[in-house]
Amino acid sequence: MDEVDRALVAELQRDAAQSYAALGRAVGLSAGAVHERARKLRERGVIRATTVEVDPVALDRPVLAYVMVGADAWMGESGGAFAGIPEITEAHVIAGEASVLVKVRTATTEQLQDVLRRIYDIEGVTGTQAIVVLETFFERPVRP
Repeated sequence: MDEVDRALVAELQRDAAQSYAALGRAVGLSAGAVHERARKLRERGVIRATTVEVDPVALDRPVLAYVMVGADAWMGESGGAFAGIPEITEAHVIAGEASVLVKVRTATTEQLQDVLRRIYDIEGVTGTQAIVVLETFFERPVRP
């Protein structure tokens, strides 16, 4: 990736709905050149998706928790089980006392408790430790 690609990715992260003409003005290229670079960035997997960021509170999902999941065996092949719980928005195999870290969004703490019950139903899970977020200072995308 050169500096123009980095600038293009940064602009797309700021606002993915911009026209190619607007992106071109921002990075100093024509709309056609920007379109071609964006296509190549998608082909290489640098740009994985074009999406919108939605406010979870506006969608009635104000409760955010990170849950560390303990297990009695390697959980590396259990991604599908975690993906089957729609309230889990991210799942990561981690190093340390826990085996998996998941990010959960729910409307209420009662719903969070239900998610924890469903996590316990996953084969190999021995325990959970939930960290409930009280306030988010900021979230930011990975910078190119």
